[in-house]
Amino acid sequence: MIDHVSIAVKDLILATKFYEAVLGAIGYKKIVDRQSMVGFGKKYPEFWLNSRPDMNGVASDTGVHICLRAKNAEAVTEFHRIALQNGGTDEGAPGPRQAAMTTYFGAFIKDKDGNKIEAVSFPSLN
Repeated sequence: MIDHVSIAVKDLILATKFYEAVLGAIGYKKIVDRQSMVGFGKKYPEFWLNSRPDMNGVASDTGVHICLRAKNAEAVTEFHRIALQNGGTDEGAPGPRQAAMTTYFGAFIKDKDGNKIEAVSFPSLN
């Protein structure tokens, strides 16, 4: 089981504002706020932003993405809408998808640094 993940961001203040709005749609809140990192989660910090002011954007072809659970399809849709409203880009509109073992409802966005984030809900597990 994975305990937490971290992503690098160029501007921690701007990224924090972006993620407060976007992750709020799926029930995450800012839990830890330090000088060079911010942690978000539902009960404990499981999604971290790490300040890397000298970094270039994330390469578009890394194949890496982070997937976070949402309680339902409506929250996934809201996650996507708020991301686009706050300067994120669409990497896969909200909708049903086929996974290896079940169907799910998901949406993909990229933040301003190029990090690809997915929100997902498994209707059969809710």
